[in-house]
Amino acid sequence: MARLVVVSNRVADPRRTAAGGLAVALSEVLQATGGMWFGWSGKVIAAADGGRPGEGKAHRHQAGPVKLVTVDLSDEDHRAYYLGYANGVLWPVFHYRLDLADFDAGYIEGYRRVNQLFARLLAPLLKPDDLVWVHDYHLMPLASELRALGCQQRIGFFLHIPLPPPMILAAIPGHDWLVRSLCAFDVVGFQSETDHQHFCGYIEHEAKAQSLGEGRWRVFNRTLHAGAWPIGIDVDELEALAKAPEARDMHARMRREYSRRMLLVGVDRLDYSKGLPQRMRAFRHLLQRHPETHRNATLVQIASPSREDVSAYSDILHELESLCGSINGNFGDLEWMPVRYIHRTVARPRLPGLFRASRVALVTPLRDGMNLVAKEFIVSQDAEDPGVLILSRFAGAAEQLHQALLVNPYDTEGTADAIHLALQMPLEERRARHEALLATCRSQDVHWWCESFLSALRQAQAQESGTPWLRL
Repeated sequence: MARLVVVSNRVADPRRTAAGGLAVALSEVLQATGGMWFGWSGKVIAAADGGRPGEGKAHRHQAGPVKLVTVDLSDEDHRAYYLGYANGVLWPVFHYRLDLADFDAGYIEGYRRVNQLFARLLAPLLKPDDLVWVHDYHLMPLASELRALGCQQRIGFFLHIPLPPPMILAAIPGHDWLVRSLCAFDVVGFQSETDHQHFCGYIEHEAKAQSLGEGRWRVFNRTLHAGAWPIGIDVDELEALAKAPEARDMHARMRREYSRRMLLVGVDRLDYSKGLPQRMRAFRHLLQRHPETHRNATLVQIASPSREDVSAYSDILHELESLCGSINGNFGDLEWMPVRYIHRTVARPRLPGLFRASRVALVTPLRDGMNLVAKEFIVSQDAEDPGVLILSRFAGAAEQLHQALLVNPYDTEGTADAIHLALQMPLEERRARHEALLATCRSQDVHWWCESFLSALRQAQAQESGTPWLRL
């Protein structure tokens, strides 16, 4: 079996399930193949301590049979590559927020420089038959940099965030370089069919790519396979988590505290893509139009901190706090607080208990690659008395989870109506919807996602060795 080499912005120890879904998904194949995980260490080295742009040393650690290789970044590289281009340009544009993108700061050179650094340090560590799987928007040019160094391995890429339509993508200065670099991969994967079609539309019209059928394209003298592989969760692992003491304790305490009320829940990072102010306005509209919900419905909104040193995040934090305070001030009383707002991270082992105690989950991003909270809510439910998932049609998960109540988060009245419907939904309908949603989560779980993508990568044909990939 060919060795798997994973490359991502951050490296996780696959032995620790708490490291996250990606580590859970890749753990089995990494350990079976004696694989390697390569990426940024998370450390930033100041120039005074020897941190020079474009330079760095690889640090090697062993995690059982898996080799972990990490690279420190200089302060300048971190600002340009991570804070600047990845999160200041690609993140807002890929979430359709051109108004928040900082196109003029010259971050692109630092983004290219770090990808070149990664390629230089990774290339000597690769074996000829390795399968290399690169993850996310931070590393879109990595395959082209590896090809420029002579690497002929099969290299796949998965984008965990949305890909915008061609006209929005084309607003990025250097978009043609970015997509041409992406075409140096053998397999390119997306969360949803919508994102996949955006990519195909771009390369067909902008790069004159030729469709070969079955997801294969001929472009820039290479053949690549593009497709949608929606990521899932580890259902068995989450079910076990739901039975553990922390989750059971959380469930019992929530049921006691809200025994006379219906609980609604939202769990998000504080990010402008999550639609949190729009969600609060919809909840306020519900309270205005349906007085019977007063003292009967409480929304627990967890908004964990995220990049609060950036002005766009501080703006949304203040807007969200203002809305929550206004709702509680206008509708609450001494015995009932309509919104319970929590601006900190809640430990993952406790979340299944919170989900299980909730009648409704609000997963209403303005745009999202997938949104695994939606799937975690479904798996956490009591099948005999399940809650209802309200899901934005602009989340990647909406393509799979048809039995959720799909809403347009920009439509305040429509979202409020969906919440009212969910709170009144009969038990029989809730059970039927949950059964279908759970079946989808099981059939397309995180292990299905991993094996499906790697199967496509294993089948990728070797590219023409006589055609060098030039660094652009």
